[in-house]
Amino acid sequence: MHRTPTGPAAASLADPAEVELATEALARALEESAVARDQRGGHAREERELIRGSGLLNLTTPRAFGGWGHPWQLFFQGLRRLAQVDSALAHVYAFHHLQVATVLLYGTPEQHEYFLLPTVNERLFWGNALNPNDKRALAHDDGDGFIVHGPKSYCSGSVGSDQLTFSAWHEASQSLLIAALPSRHPGISIHGDWDAFGQKQTDSGTVTFNQVRVQAHQALVRPGTVPRPRATLRAQIAQLVLVNLYTGIAQGALAQGLRYTRESSRPFLASGVARAVDDPYVQHRYGELSVLVRPAEVLADLAAHKLDQALALGEDVTAPDRGEVAVAVAQAKAVAHRAAIEVSTQVFELTGAGATASRLGLDRFWRNARVHTLHDPLDYKLRDLGRHALLGRYPEPTSYS
Repeated sequence: MHRTPTGPAAASLADPAEVELATEALARALEESAVARDQRGGHAREERELIRGSGLLNLTTPRAFGGWGHPWQLFFQGLRRLAQVDSALAHVYAFHHLQVATVLLYGTPEQHEYFLLPTVNERLFWGNALNPNDKRALAHDDGDGFIVHGPKSYCSGSVGSDQLTFSAWHEASQSLLIAALPSRHPGISIHGDWDAFGQKQTDSGTVTFNQVRVQAHQALVRPGTVPRPRATLRAQIAQLVLVNLYTGIAQGALAQGLRYTRESSRPFLASGVARAVDDPYVQHRYGELSVLVRPAEVLADLAAHKLDQALALGEDVTAPDRGEVAVAVAQAKAVAHRAAIEVSTQVFELTGAGATASRLGLDRFWRNARVHTLHDPLDYKLRDLGRHALLGRYPEPTSYS
């Protein structure tokens, strides 16, 4: 069963300028409660409805299925804006789009219509249980379908979702089944047990499957399937979600640090200046932080542009085409990772002790960056880039590269 849409339909988002306005309105609405919600944690039901009501959930869905069909570069630029104020809800929003992409890249034309028409018409919000490292959920053959049983962890966006993509390990073929079902399907239980000191409202609960029947038309990737180069671009979309969340966190931390320094910081006694903004060391350090953030923005946009170019090739995309995207994304990921960690940490050295007041919530940028950048090791991105530089080898297609 699908949900019944509530509230008025969103205005047109056909023009990029309209998308920018809708994104800015959503960012400002999320910002109003971001600090309090970060401190409280739990499920942000009302804020998820704000995202649903914005119409932005349909941004990357093709026009053939009622969406706006915008390029990923436009989506990722908006994602960065949301992450500046609330990287947890930005994560939930982004993972909806990642699941739509999962359907488009893995599914057949018939599955595109089956899943995406109701997604738009009924304003469905997608979550995921597709963590490939967790193989506890097992898939067993059952006629032309499968039976899935077991738990999945780190299921971002699952709590409060309407639809789920998920993976289950198929022992016989030593490969994954990837499928999609309604979140309220019999046998599926979603637990709001996410417990981390950052990214508190990503709804990343545990999903358990109790003898869940998956029919043939609900299986997006059957076990043993060899993915086409185009299908492996799904991992690059997932990695670019992280790139832009990290970049947005760095942008947000820098913006809030600058604001606090302008409005509240006191100059150090030995500086000899009347205002903190006139301290040459403060100026120098903010200059250094800006040099961390700007390359992250540029590389994120370049990688998204390469992704859009590859997707535009359709089934003609080649392994080298895919490899060029993977290199660009890995470069952007390494820079964004460092920017998020360094800016969110160093900003406190420039704002002073007063900026650590809990009511300001400036610590959320570091906590969110620290938790989120542990998604997959940076060292492996750097190894891939080193291999490409030395040997001309492209990153091996996996769920993370």
